[in-house]
Amino acid sequence: MLLLQVFSVGPKFKGIKMVPPGPHFVYYCSPSRHGNEFAPTVGFFLTTHTSEVIVRKWHAQEERLVTLSEEEEIRYSEAVKRFEFDDQLGPYNLDSFGDWKQLSSYLSPSVIERIEPIGGEITIAYETSWMDRAPQTDMEKRLMEQLREDKFAQNVSMQSERRGCYYTTIPASVKHKDISADELTLMNLDRTSLLESVLAKSYQGQEDLLLGELQFSFITFMMGQSLEAFMQWKALISLLLSCSEAPLHTRTNMFVKFIRVIYYQFKHGFLRTHESRSIEDKGNSLFLDEAWFSRDIFLYRLSKDFLSVILEAPVVDGDLLSRARELKTLLETTFGWDLENNAANLIDEDDEFAPVVVEMDGS
Repeated sequence: MLLLQVFSVGPKFKGIKMVPPGPHFVYYCSPSRHGNEFAPTVGFFLTTHTSEVIVRKWHAQEERLVTLSEEEEIRYSEAVKRFEFDDQLGPYNLDSFGDWKQLSSYLSPSVIERIEPIGGEITIAYETSWMDRAPQTDMEKRLMEQLREDKFAQNVSMQSERRGCYYTTIPASVKHKDISADELTLMNLDRTSLLESVLAKSYQGQEDLLLGELQFSFITFMMGQSLEAFMQWKALISLLLSCSEAPLHTRTNMFVKFIRVIYYQFKHGFLRTHESRSIEDKGNSLFLDEAWFSRDIFLYRLSKDFLSVILEAPVVDGDLLSRARELKTLLETTFGWDLENNAANLIDEDDEFAPVVVEMDGS
C-alpha cells in the first residue's frame, strides 16, 4: 500500500516536522464540501536537508500549495525555529521511512531536477491532450476510467498547456535498415542492444540515472496518479524485462539493482480495490482492480520470460539468481501468478511494447 503517510487536515494544521533529510514526494488533493468528490491529485518532489525549513502556503481559491516571496519564507522559517508553530505541526512517522527509502534509493537530486516539470507540479490535470494520443490497451483504458471517475469533480477545469515531466524517450522497438529481418526480430526479442543505445544516448552510460527515472515514474504514477508517469514506467519496465544478454553477461550488476527496485515497487505498490477504504484513502491513493493481477497484463508475460532466462541459465551470477528467486516468489504470492506454466502465450496485440516479429518477403 503506497499511501505511506496521509493526513486529513483541518484549519489548525500547519505542516510536518522532523522530516528526515533526502528526497520526498508531497501529494495532496482537496475534497468537495460533502467529501464525495476530489480535485485532481497534485504532487511535487522536495529534497530536504538537516534543520531546513521549507514553506508552502495553501491558496484557497486555486486549491493548491504555492511558494512565497523570499522575505515571507524567511519570516515563517524563523517562526518555526522559535517553535511558534510546534503544536500545529504533525511529526513525520519514521515507521514508514524504511519503506520510502526502498522506493527512492536511486532518486537523487540530479534525477529529480532532470525530469521534473517547470514549476515542479505533477498532476493528471495537465495531461488531457497526452491521454488522447496514448496507446491504450484494455487495461490502460480501465486505468484511465478509474482516474477520471475517482479524481475529477465535475467543475474542475482541465484545460492547460503546461508541459509535463521531461521523461526520456524509450523506443518501443529496435529499428535498423542494414540488417536482415531475422536479425531484426532477434534484436527485438532480446533488447540488450536497445538498452545499450538508450544508456549511451540518454543517460551518459550511468545506470543509476535510468533506475532513478524508473523510481521517479513509479512514485508519480502511484502517488501522483499521473497517466504519463505510468506510460514511462511501463516503457522502462518493458525495455529491461525484454533483455536476455544484458542480465547474464554485460550488465549483471545493473540487473541485480533493477530486480531489487521492482521487487519493492511490487511489494509496496500493488493493492487490490477495497470498498471499505477510508475517505482519505479514496482521495490520495490508487487502488488497482483485478485486471492488474491477471495473466493478461503485460507484466505477466514479461516477468515470466525474464525470470525464465535467469533461472534456467546454465551459469548465472549468485546475487542475480538470488534476487530473481525472491522476485518470482513475490509475484506468485502477491499476484497469484503461476510462473511455471509454459502453455499460455499471452501477448496483447494492442501493446506497443509487445515483441516485434518481422516477416521476410515471400514467407
